[in-house]
Amino acid sequence: MSYLQQFYSLSTFLVFAWGQCINAARYCSTLDRLKEAIRRKRPGLLRRGVVLQHDNATPHSAILTQQWLQRYGWEILPHPAHSPDLAPSDFHLFGPLKRHLGGMAFETEDDLISELRNWFDNLDVDFFRVGINSLLSRWQKCIDLHGDYVEK
Repeated sequence: MSYLQQFYSLSTFLVFAWGQCINAARYCSTLDRLKEAIRRKRPGLLRRGVVLQHDNATPHSAILTQQWLQRYGWEILPHPAHSPDLAPSDFHLFGPLKRHLGGMAFETEDDLISELRNWFDNLDVDFFRVGINSLLSRWQKCIDLHGDYVEK
């Protein structure tokens, strides 16, 4: 599953303005920036093909987004609706990030971005590998549970 780990090793994250809605056009713009980051940092990955996991949120399933993904030949891993237990960002990333940021206050958006960059830069390289690798066992548990929610 090393192809999935490539995204996390890009050390790229995106920050959206508070209250900014993500629609299909904005999501496609985000995918453009991701594609450019991959092109700069892992050019071979674009040639081999990108496999992306995202949930079924409206911007992800919109016709505009589907056309973008088809144009660039990106493969989408299937993801059941309303399944944060099967999304590595939900079950592995956001909890530790929320605990780290808990109680902090930021004067400016730049201060927040600086702290996010610091947090990501100081993560152990195995942090993301563990999250991605646990995805396989979570998929299997979901199958074994006939689609029920997967606890830790």
